[in-house]
Amino acid sequence: MTTEVRTIGIDELPAHADYRALAAIAGLQVDLRYASPRNLLGRDLYSPHDCAWLHREAADALQQAVHWLQRERPDLRLCVLDAARPQRVQERFWAHVQGTPMEPYFAPPERGSIHSYGMAVDITLADAQGQELDMGTPFDDTTERSHPALEHRHAAAGLLSEAQLANRRLLRTALLQAGWQAISTEWWHFDFGDRDEVRRRLPRIV
Repeated sequence: MTTEVRTIGIDELPAHADYRALAAIAGLQVDLRYASPRNLLGRDLYSPHDCAWLHREAADALQQAVHWLQRERPDLRLCVLDAARPQRVQERFWAHVQGTPMEPYFAPPERGSIHSYGMAVDITLADAQGQELDMGTPFDDTTERSHPALEHRHAAAGLLSEAQLANRRLLRTALLQAGWQAISTEWWHFDFGDRDEVRRRLPRIV
């Protein structure tokens, strides 16, 4: 028996108590790449909708990570590259990557991305001037150099420098100490909560 997926519209989030705007988190830099042409598809996928939102549980944990970084490295800040991603955008991504080497990096629409529940962020570090730190690859790079699980191998081969690895480790420490979970294939992606439990418990953003 198929369980019906509950949904909530992206434009309903501002009026809903379970969601927080990223703008409400002091000290957080926001540069949503899918609200610009600087992404895999080369076009703005979000306008006219405001997608700078997270479920309050994830937003509270992100605020904790911001506070930790402010204490430990006041010269740096967290910069969110993606947060709440409507299901309709996930479907456009899937149509673009299906059958290509990029397919493993995207959840199929029927399963849904945790971004579409407001419980995931794509994130990096930036300096006081707002310039992103060097992580060894750009955001959304679909080569194995982006894989945290393979960092030691790439470092040994000279493909990642010690400075790049240190930047990745600092990013992970800031997020993990606040309860986020990293994944093995994208240095920028973090989930908040168990994926299966999130899909059961929360509505999908459309």
